[in-house]
Parts: sequence; C-alpha cells; structure tokens
Amino acid sequence: MIINTHAFARSFAAQEGKKQNKEQLIIYSKRDEFASRRPIDVIKANRPILILDEPQKMGGAVTQNALKHFNPLFTLNYSATHAVQHNLVYVLDALDAFNKRLVKKIEVKGFEVKNLRGTDSYLFLEQIVLSPKKPPMARIEMEIGYNKSVNRETRILGVDDNLYHISQEMEQYRGYTISEVDPLRGTVTFTNGEVLHTGEVRGDVSETDMRRIQIRETILSHFEKEEKNFNMGIKTLSLFFIDEVAKYRQYDEDGNEQLGEYGQMFEEEYFHILNEYLTLENTPYQKYLRDFCREPADVHKGYFSIDKKTGRTVNSQVKRGSEFSEDISAYDLILKNKERLLSFEEPTRFIFSHSALREGWDNPNVFQICTLKHAASQTAKRQEVGRGLRLCVNQSGNRMDAQSCGDRVHDINMLTVIASESYKDFVADLQTDIKKELYDRPTTATSEYFKGKYVRVDGVPTLIDGPKADMIEFYLISNQYVDMKRKVTDKYRADIQMGTVAPLPEELAPMAEGIHQLIQSVYDEKVLTDMFTDGHETKVKENPLNENFAKKEFQALWKEINHKYAYTVSFNSAELVQKSVDHINNKLFVSELQYTTTVGRQKDEMNEHELERGDSFGRERTRTQTLRQTHSGHLKYDLVGKIAQGTVLTRRTVVNILKGLRADKFQMFKNNLEEFITKVVRLINEQKANIIVDHITYNQIDGQYDNTIFVAEKGAHDFDKAFCANKAIQDYVFTDGIAEESTERKFAKAMDAADEVCVYAKLPKGFHIPTPVGNYSPDWAIAFHEGTVKHIFFVAETKGSMESFDLRPIEKAKTDCAKKLFNEMSNSKVRYDVVNDYQNLLNIMNTL
Repeated sequence: MIINTHAFARSFAAQEGKKQNKEQLIIYSKRDEFASRRPIDVIKANRPILILDEPQKMGGAVTQNALKHFNPLFTLNYSATHAVQHNLVYVLDALDAFNKRLVKKIEVKGFEVKNLRGTDSYLFLEQIVLSPKKPPMARIEMEIGYNKSVNRETRILGVDDNLYHISQEMEQYRGYTISEVDPLRGTVTFTNGEVLHTGEVRGDVSETDMRRIQIRETILSHFEKEEKNFNMGIKTLSLFFIDEVAKYRQYDEDGNEQLGEYGQMFEEEYFHILNEYLTLENTPYQKYLRDFCREPADVHKGYFSIDKKTGRTVNSQVKRGSEFSEDISAYDLILKNKERLLSFEEPTRFIFSHSALREGWDNPNVFQICTLKHAASQTAKRQEVGRGLRLCVNQSGNRMDAQSCGDRVHDINMLTVIASESYKDFVADLQTDIKKELYDRPTTATSEYFKGKYVRVDGVPTLIDGPKADMIEFYLISNQYVDMKRKVTDKYRADIQMGTVAPLPEELAPMAEGIHQLIQSVYDEKVLTDMFTDGHETKVKENPLNENFAKKEFQALWKEINHKYAYTVSFNSAELVQKSVDHINNKLFVSELQYTTTVGRQKDEMNEHELERGDSFGRERTRTQTLRQTHSGHLKYDLVGKIAQGTVLTRRTVVNILKGLRADKFQMFKNNLEEFITKVVRLINEQKANIIVDHITYNQIDGQYDNTIFVAEKGAHDFDKAFCANKAIQDYVFTDGIAEESTERKFAKAMDAADEVCVYAKLPKGFHIPTPVGNYSPDWAIAFHEGTVKHIFFVAETKGSMESFDLRPIEKAKTDCAKKLFNEMSNSKVRYDVVNDYQNLLNIMNTL
C-alpha cells in the first residue's frame, strides 16, 4: 500500500477536533468495503512494515503521532539527508554512488572576474578552439568601437592578432597582441605580459554581463553534447535556476505575458549559437534542429508556482528558517510534463525554475544546470546539483548505465554546472558539503584494518585472520600501493583503473576480489577531486579523417575487414548438458543460514582497532548451528522455467541438466532458492559460451560500413585526454579508461613510435562482429610496412591484465569468436588477438 502523509496525518489532526473533510475521514472512518471497520484498524492488526521516503519531512508532532496508529512491526527510513539518525542498515553516500557509476560525473564551468591594470576594458576568454588544419585559436569576447556605439562581440583570434587594431583602435587594448595560445593550460598570453585563462572575465563587468555569459555558456554546453546524445536517442535538457520569476517572465498592464530580462537574453544568445550549429547537411540531427528547434520562443519554458487568485506565475513561498519551498502547484506543473519533456517531439529543451524548489525537477536528462543568482549555501548547491545527477534514459526509457554502456557511462553521463563563481570556489564548497555527509570510512590500509573481516570465496564468507592480514599489508607495501602512513597511493588507484594491479600472493588469490574491495573502501580525499572536472578545459570538437586514411596500406586493410557477417551455431545439446553438469557439480555453492552463539568477557585492555572490529571482548566459547529451514513457503517457484528463461534453453534441456546433478548439489536449492537459480543460470551460461565458440561458423553477407563510421560519434572530448597521433587515420586518438597512462594510451603511443607501423585506426563502436553473447567491437586495426613483420594486417584488442580477463567468460567468448573469424575462417590476410602491450602483439604475431 502506498499512501502520502496528507491521507493520515491530517486525518489524525481532524480527530483532535480540527476542521475535517471527506478525504481526511477515509482512513479513520468505518467503511462498507472493510466490513464496517476502519481501514486504520485493519492495517494496525497486520503489524505492517513502514517504509518512509524522505522521513526528514515527517518530523512534525502531528505526523509522528499519526504514524504510531499504524502499530508497525518496524520502520525503514529511506533518505539521503536524515534529520534524525536511526540504526544504520544500509548506506550509499555520494562517493559510493559515484564510484559505482550510479550518478553522472560533474563538470563545472566557473567564472573569475579580474580588473585590468588601470583600464575599464572588457575581455572574456570563452574557449580555445582546436582544428586539424589550423593552429590553436582563441574565442574571445571584446569591445569593438564603432562610429555611434561600442559593442561587445566575439572574435576567433590567433597568434599575432592585435586587439588594438581589431577593436577599431580603442585605447584600452593598446599593447594587447597575442603571443601564445596554449590549449593544455587553457591560456592566452599577450605581448605585454598579461595572461588570460579560459573562463576568466576582465574589465568593466556588471552582474547583467555575468548572467549573459552564463546563459551563453549553458547554451554552448547544450549544443556540444546534443548531437552525440541525439544519435543515441537521448533528449538533452538544460535547467536554469533563478531567484526571481520577474527576471524570466513579466506581465503588462493587460495581464499579457512578456519576457523578462533573462528570457530576452536567452532568445538572443540562442539565436546566434543555433546559427553556428546549423549546416546544409541532411543528417537526422540537422533535420531535428530545423524542424523542432528553429524558433527560440519554442525551446524554453518556465515552471513556477501559480497564484490561485490571478493565475499568474509567482515566486515560490519559503518558510521561515528554510531555503526551500513546499509549493505543490509548481511541482504539479513539473511532474505532469516530466515524460513529455523526454520526447524529441517536444521542442522544449531549456527549463527555467525557481531556485527555492526543493525537489521534483530531477529529470534524468538534465545535462546542464545554470545558477543565475548569487552564491548559495553549501547545502543549497548540493541540492541544486542533485537535480541533474540521475543517469539519463533514451527514447525507449532504457537507463544509460554501466550495464548498457560499460566503461562509457561517464562519457555519456556528464552534468555541466555553469556556476556564478570561480571553479575553485564552487568545487571547494561542494566538496566540503559532500564530505560532511559521507559515512565514517577507514583512512589507512593496515593489518589491523583487514584483520577480522570476512570476504566471499566461491560464495562462502571467509575470515581474514591475523597472518593473512599481515600478508595483505606486506603486499601493499611491496608494490608501493601504500605510503609510510599506510595511505593508499595513486599508483594503486591507477593500476586498478588500468587493470594492471599486481597479483596477490598465491595463498590470498582466492580472496582477491574481496580484498581489493576492502582496499578501495579506504578513504582518500583525492577521490573527491575525481568527481569533478573543469568545464573550461580545452575540448576537441572535430576529429575528421586525415591523409593517413587515404594511404594505400590502410585502404587495403579497410577493404579486408570492411565486411558484415552472420553466424550459425550447431552443437549437440548432450554436450552442453554434460559440461554444464560437471561445471555445476564442481563450482556450485549455495550458503545455508547459520547462527553462532558466542560467550565472551571484556578484555582488561583494548585499543581503537579492537573496538572498531568488535574484538574488545575475549571469546571464551562459541557454538555454530545451521538453521534447517527448507523451502516450505506458500509461494510456488517454477524452478525449471526460471533457469530456462535465464539461459535461453528449452525446458527439456534444463531438466536433463538438473537430473544429472549430484544429490547434494541439487538439494542446495533448499538453502536459498533465489541464489540457487542465479548461480545455476550463470554456470550454465559460462559453459554455453565456451561451447558456442567451438561450434560457431561465420558467413559473409551483403553490406559494408560507410567511411563516415569513423566520425559518426559527435561531441566534444577533453584535449588533455587526447593523444595527438602521427600515424593514425585521425589527428586525435581517444582511448578508453580513465587513467592518464591507460593500457590503450600506452599502446597508441608505442604504435606511433614504431618504425614497422605504417598506419593504424582506433575502431569505432559502430564497427562490430556479431556473436551469440552480444556484438563485439575490436579496439584497433593496424597496417604494418610490408617485410617488417610476419602479418602486415592486424586487428587487436587491448586488455590491461590477461589474468583478470580470463576470469570473465562472456567477454572471453566474444574475443574467441573474433579469433575464430579472422584466424581460422576468413580468407583475408588479417590476423587477430588479445594483447596487453605493443611488444606482446609482436610476440604473438610470430606464433600465428
């Protein structure tokens, strides 16, 4: 049953003699459909479990008294911001959510205002513009002096451009000739020694100027992401917070709506930026812009509170002592249009909302948030940013999470916050507030920290005793994974990101997954820094094919691999049954519910680590017993059907597998039926993947990939994450992984420096090979100089650790299918393998 507080808390108030209405009487009045009983009495008799969503809003005396009438068995309080701390059952704080890639990554565009020495001139460095055919250029807004006016205009300028001449000889720009444009540092240096940073505003700057800059930057960020998102079926939305409705919407004497100051600014800036992005191309995105987004008035809307008497929009009312409003009229408007806003057929892409609204506007497809107001408190900043943190959805409603996007989650889900202060100040405040809300975490990886903890080994909780804890600490020290104070080092975090972490000692190897989870749970303030990026960092917006693509060597390679395939799989189900039976009998473990009775006395002396892990009492004797609770509930399970559904096998085949299991393995379903089904499905699918590779056959079918596949993925990429290549078919190579020296980046650098490599390409995600366990996209296509290596054409997959890769059967099955296609079935000269570095590729090549 789902119920809101108005349905029972107000009713309870009514019982105390306050004014009541029909709706308020329902839960406390006798009803015919309840056999002349009160609904509250029926609920109370069942001892319900209460789940309170946002319990901090239910702290009032009326609500708390009303909750007691439910006579709950227990209550679960679900919130990110508890006002009262109860017994903690589960916690997922901001840092955990980010590390698990459950929320968007945050990019901040901050602005810093500085005055030029002795002048009132105006300069704003908007961005550094990169082009394959030109040196880095700077997009600068400055003042231009005309006969009758001085206008602020944007110019794209480069080295040796003289601002004095460009401004029509305005005196304040004398001496401002550009001497350097640095895309890495995001700076422009002038001959007079002045340095301008991206996002920096200098000169005579009013609040109106800053708001216009923020609006323009929000629209620019929107367009930078929109085409890429559009091609993936994702609607891009931007959200503006304002502190006064009149700045967006006003009324004339006759009550007609008119644009306020911010509304006018938006339409002016949108019109100019739209014209920059409109082209003569007939792509689906360009058609979308022309059909739905041409008129500035159609693409923005305001969602505000409604005055019931006049019907006009008004500022949301805020209670004394609060920063937020509970105004339901504004929420209704927002929520009623929530789903509609996700459709491409709805032209609205920019939303203006009052800053006081507490929640409701948390649409998952908000990719930009702009605060057009003075700096808020730390908590208010977190609340505002929180409106855009949910992972986005596509037109089918599918969440673009780790399951559907893999490592690209944060490439797709990036929230840009256009702040009204500097990047440094905004991020510092936000980090401070996030840090306050984090639950207590260990800060050092010592033997004491690991001792006494349990990790799962094949599903069995296994204790880390004293000697094993000492081994873990020694492992961390030996590999420079902790420093002298036993703080986890950047080296460990980088190795984890790249998949190159050093193997644990043999005795600890079965515990590897659990041990590394414990190590990664150790808190480091640097991790908070990873949650944010500077939105003013130089970005690469275009990465077209270069002259290397036209080389005869690459054209020959592209001709060999540019085919589409279909596969067939033919195998004997008896083979699958037998291998599945053997695999399940060997690997299946379903834990039983056990309880341990322990008798102990408090120690005479103890330290903080003993208190933390519960060792302050000495154990004198224990007794562990298994709770014999066979599945005897009223809920009936279709055991065969569930397994057949999870494995996409016939019921007959599943029955044959279950019949072949040892009795002790099959009886494990009594321990935990859900766990039994999940593990049996996984084990069968692992064997199914292995057998598929042995029996798969590929056939070439009609169709090829267009050359535009290499440039089809639009969107801006951070320049500092780009490798400027000489031998690739595009000027910039963007590699997977979030580490600066990831396996792919090292591989690209090695190929670019190798004399034997003629040309190579980072293959796009759209180029794929079909396999029974999902489409597979290889990483690289490489053409070598003839005579330098055994095989001049090679397709490669790069993996940081071959050992960990072997533990992922589905992924391994995909690459095994590719090996089968290129190395055994294809008549082409191309060879394929999985490698961890360039030297490994050369070594493997000689064996093929």
